[in-house]
Amino acid sequence: MITQLLDNFRVAYIGLISNKLRAALTMLGVTIGVAAVIILVSVGQAVETFVVDQFSSVGSNLLVVFGDVSSTGSRNPNNPGSAFIPLTESDVAALSDNFRVPSVRSVAPNVAVSSSVVYEGREVDAQIAGVTGAYFDVLNVDLVLGRSITIEDQNTTSKIAIIDERGAEMLFNNEYPIGKRIRIGDASFTIEGVLENFGGPGGNQGRAQIFVPLSAAQRYFGGARTLTGEYAITSVLMEAISKETTNSAIQEIAAVLREEHKLSDDEDNDFQVIAQTQILDSLSTITGLLTIFLAVIAGISLLVGGIGIMNIMLVTVTERTKEIGLRKAVGAQRIDILLQFLIESISLAVVGGTIGTILAMIFAFLITTLVDDLNVVIQFSSIAIATLICIAIGTFFGAYPANRAAGLNPIDALRYE
Repeated sequence: MITQLLDNFRVAYIGLISNKLRAALTMLGVTIGVAAVIILVSVGQAVETFVVDQFSSVGSNLLVVFGDVSSTGSRNPNNPGSAFIPLTESDVAALSDNFRVPSVRSVAPNVAVSSSVVYEGREVDAQIAGVTGAYFDVLNVDLVLGRSITIEDQNTTSKIAIIDERGAEMLFNNEYPIGKRIRIGDASFTIEGVLENFGGPGGNQGRAQIFVPLSAAQRYFGGARTLTGEYAITSVLMEAISKETTNSAIQEIAAVLREEHKLSDDEDNDFQVIAQTQILDSLSTITGLLTIFLAVIAGISLLVGGIGIMNIMLVTVTERTKEIGLRKAVGAQRIDILLQFLIESISLAVVGGTIGTILAMIFAFLITTLVDDLNVVIQFSSIAIATLICIAIGTFFGAYPANRAAGLNPIDALRYE
């Protein structure tokens, strides 16, 4: 049995190398398909890991609270219809009460500001936020130079600014940034600290990030006010005591804000509370679905490659009809002919898949080398699955030609011209 199988492998090998160019072109479709599937899946996994790591760096017990659209307009008597309900300073004070929200360790309100940033005639695109010193503690980011925003800065509306490393490089090139004066809108601020680059809430790849005291942002940049005269707050970052207390913290926050906003039991919340874990779960789901979608698209090329194998095998059976008849005439069984052509088709698929896997590894290395922070790794499971798929393609698309060859009548095959 083993001798017969080895003999079938030998005959199949001879058949393939007798038409090297045709075999190579047939394998090309499978090669491209396997390489595309592996590299797209691997890149998708790398992107998912990168995004999750960026958000995870700020901790798993982070909560973000911001205003929402109210269908009742209960806090806006001049507009009884739908209206956006921002958070206010009184909301921040209520959320900062440890007796009312015992599951929260830190509270960090912030206000987003739109303005240009200029230094000695050089203008850059920046994201500006008015924050308190607790903002950086909640996000778990550190200063690389200088100092942070203090309570005194907040109380005295100090015109100081903290800039991230990216922004410092964009504005000052290689100059020492501490003490430099920049213009934000119509106000002049002094750089007192440089913050490490970070992702997650407030992170914005490609733009400079500048932080000023919350009171300074409200005073110098015309912060929006509510009907009660209070300054509006863009969002409030809150840090639960631990990951285990996140759910209880959400419930406490909701209870406090509903009480502050005087919402009745039948009214929906006019605010939103989002946990970092919810964001991570959503991101993982989105990137996972995107990876699957890309893999399916790339898999279409595998299907095309399989059809190419079937086409070439049918041509091969026609060309070698007399050879099949001669083998049957000297004693070859139906199973021998069937295995011969199945081995040929599977060999085309597996060799093509192997080359595709090697190409995928090369592309993964190049992407990892050329793209910062993106580590593309070819998983062993991807290689194993690709190999099984190639064997399945070779078997499925080679079965019909092989069965057709095995079913030829030896007399008719010998007479075939």
